[in-house]
Amino acid sequence: MKFNYYPETDSLYIDLSEKTSVDSKEVANGVVIDFDEEGNIVGIDIDNASKIVNLSSVESVSLPTSRIAFAS
Repeated sequence: MKFNYYPETDSLYIDLSEKTSVDSKEVANGVVIDFDEEGNIVGIDIDNASKIVNLSSVESVSLPTSRIAFAS
């Protein structure tokens, strides 16, 4: 899973899978869910993210991760 924030557009994209998106559906104003060819969710796009999401912190609780990386 990857979080990508784009300050020039104030959008947050959450990559949930490395699969390619073939379909999208807006589920709320400015929130778009991307789907792969099998109908699985592969990403979430949030417009005006700083107004919707607290971008000042990220918290992980009980995730079975083997790697955590922070890029600048």
